[in-house]
Amino acid sequence: MKIATFNINGVKARLPRLLEWFHEFSPDVACLQEIKSIDDNFPRRAFEDIGYQVETHGQKAFNGVALLSKQPVKAVRRGLPGDAADEQARYIEGTVNGVRIASIYLPNGNPAPGEKFDYKLRWMDRLIDHAAALLLEEWPLVLCGDYNICPRDEDVYDPKGWQDDALCRPESRARFRTLMNLGFTDALRHIMPSGQAYTYWDFQRGAWPKDHGLRIDHFLLSAQAADRLQDCQVDRRPRGKDKASDHTPVWCKLEV
Repeated sequence: MKIATFNINGVKARLPRLLEWFHEFSPDVACLQEIKSIDDNFPRRAFEDIGYQVETHGQKAFNGVALLSKQPVKAVRRGLPGDAADEQARYIEGTVNGVRIASIYLPNGNPAPGEKFDYKLRWMDRLIDHAAALLLEEWPLVLCGDYNICPRDEDVYDPKGWQDDALCRPESRARFRTLMNLGFTDALRHIMPSGQAYTYWDFQRGAWPKDHGLRIDHFLLSAQAADRLQDCQVDRRPRGKDKASDHTPVWCKLEV
């Protein structure tokens, strides 16, 4: 099973490139973030026509996540539990071929400190609680998406310059470690224990040609999923194309 995560930064703006990538890579499951579309306006027909079931959790102009699968998606959950008043569309999960998969768009949190950073930390606390509950079910579990966290200094091109950013602040990293310590494996770091593996390059200041990147898109696998891990890689090709997202896909392959 090939599972990919891709923050597309607007499904309408990226649709031609996104479909091109679907045809080239042909993921079994694609987890999308920042679709920036309400559910009714998502171009589901374009994906259904090439064989995908589409499940979305969207909102107008901001955020939004989706699961697209060649096989049926069962028991879909929209929204992260723990705060009924939270209207931001940042979480969707479903079961595909016996694997529980979540598409996550974790809050950015800037400026930090501030209310947006406080919201990020509260959201991460809710994610930790929900992940702990999911682990009790003993499914092969995949939590993937744009975490807006650089877990280590090697995951950012300029650690000193970014040390006070919400993506790198110690509070953010501490919560990411707490999540990992529940028993998750960072799939990419399991395959590639160290070294540069950026997944995001800002549109500004020539970040892409200078390779001034960040690793903020992650695959976290439960023990049952990690036992099936065959590979995990960053696909840099889409980022270098015209009208690209500022992120590029990350994918993992599980034996099923």
